[in-house]
Amino acid sequence: MLGGFMLLGYLSSSLAAKAGDINTQYMGLGLYVIGEAIIFAPLLTIASTMGTGVIQSAAIATLFLFGGLTVVVFTTGQDFTFLGGALKVAGMVALGLIVCSFIFGLNLGIFFSFAMVAFAAAAILYQTSQVMRRYPTDYYVAASLALFSSVMLLFWYILRIFMSRR
Repeated sequence: MLGGFMLLGYLSSSLAAKAGDINTQYMGLGLYVIGEAIIFAPLLTIASTMGTGVIQSAAIATLFLFGGLTVVVFTTGQDFTFLGGALKVAGMVALGLIVCSFIFGLNLGIFFSFAMVAFAAAAILYQTSQVMRRYPTDYYVAASLALFSSVMLLFWYILRIFMSRR
């Protein structure tokens, strides 16, 4: 699924960020939202059978963490774009671990989910800083896509953590 996230995010973001045309940016955002719906549908179906409140709890935790990280970027005034290189390396390591888990039948477990929450949090800091400092004002659709992809990754792993408690 992480591979799907990464591929879909890359394709959609490339389409949205490189297009000067607002319609092309919206097409990239629409492609990403539809893709996310397809990726999330099985997990949300499974989560809904695990008991009441799992999805809601994960959504609230995601909302508070995203809000807190956004406040950090706005209030500190620090440029978090220095995280870009580390995020690329960590993303490749995570993808490598996921591929190895499929090939060798490894169970990455709950600690991997917590590590991915930290990765998604760093991505939110990076993306929010990028939106504030580097996106032109007419690229608001591409900016929202960048943040949406990081938030959805965060929600995915927080939901997996909540599901592991049941």
